[in-house]
Amino acid sequence: MTTVGILGGGQLARMMILAGAPLGLRFQLLDPSAESCAGQLAPLQVGAFDDRAALARFVEGVDVVTFDFENVPADSTQWLLDHAPVFPGPQALAVAQDRLSEKTLFRELGIPVPDFAAVSDRAGLDEALARIGTPCILKTRRLGYDGKGQFRIKSPADADAAWEALGAQAGTVGLIVEAFVPFQREVSVVAVRGRDGEFRAWPLTENWHVDGVLSASLAPARVDAALQATASAYAQRLAERLDYVGVFALELFCRDGELLANEMAPRVHNSGHWTIEGAETSQFENHLRAVLGLPLGETTMRGHACMLNWLGEMPDATAFLSVPGGHWHDYGKTSRAGRKVGHATLRADTEVALAQALSRAGQVLGRLGQVAPVVARLEEGGA
Repeated sequence: MTTVGILGGGQLARMMILAGAPLGLRFQLLDPSAESCAGQLAPLQVGAFDDRAALARFVEGVDVVTFDFENVPADSTQWLLDHAPVFPGPQALAVAQDRLSEKTLFRELGIPVPDFAAVSDRAGLDEALARIGTPCILKTRRLGYDGKGQFRIKSPADADAAWEALGAQAGTVGLIVEAFVPFQREVSVVAVRGRDGEFRAWPLTENWHVDGVLSASLAPARVDAALQATASAYAQRLAERLDYVGVFALELFCRDGELLANEMAPRVHNSGHWTIEGAETSQFENHLRAVLGLPLGETTMRGHACMLNWLGEMPDATAFLSVPGGHWHDYGKTSRAGRKVGHATLRADTEVALAQALSRAGQVLGRLGQVAPVVARLEEGGA
């Protein structure tokens, strides 16, 4: 029986395990926390990602290694390569961990990006602001996710406050200034590439964020076919340059009909959770197929779908489960402010039926504000 080792034991690992069970797979986990929710479903070893002794115990008996967390040290995955295949490879992980390397690669591949500049000291911040202009965003180059490690600079007068907030990290994780994009929509393309180079992408997904954290995802995004083709082409270009194996997401801003790349996530992605019920093959199953060298599954949709993210604590599932097309996912985590504790997906055959189901779900859960922008998009005329 094949055993998959996963670095990280959060909800993404948990959903990989659930997808892998019908394939007859076993799993082994390594995570610094004994409370990791995937540990409820598979053997969990507790240890730091850079602890070589813990890595040695983890990889014993494992046939292939993957991860559910992009901030796993690239050096650790490089070390593991001497003991088992690792997918995605350390190169992809290293690029995605550094916003400067990531943006530079996008630009080299002809993928449009907002203007950006590296910042190493206070004078460098002033130089970047003079060149890029304001508004803009100062970010840490590493370790930022879900809106963390960012400071929005509305005018040059905010430079001191921005440096006060993030300047201490300039010498450790590095900083980058990115031009602010007045986008109309945030979208993402979730894609998969196999060991043999086969590439597939799911339909473009539109996303809504609150305080930098994903709130809702709609698939397929209501955009024209040309944007879908462009997003898929960008993702394929990126996957081939990195010799990527597995699922990843490319997050994009849509501005005046143009797509600008924001960042890449080298793993299964929150905006692809709808694929569990809404696609022929979920992102989690296709990730496992890819890293194991199995044929990829179809990424075509089953009608229309919307994913709603639950943060802090789980709503009451009882009323929601009466909504047609509703599917509930509780990650088995304890409640904590801002923590991703679960999600729900609604699936329907038509946009009209999905809008109706979303409105009903918003009513029974007291989440009308969360579903309102998605319903409004579904009710728009045209794409």
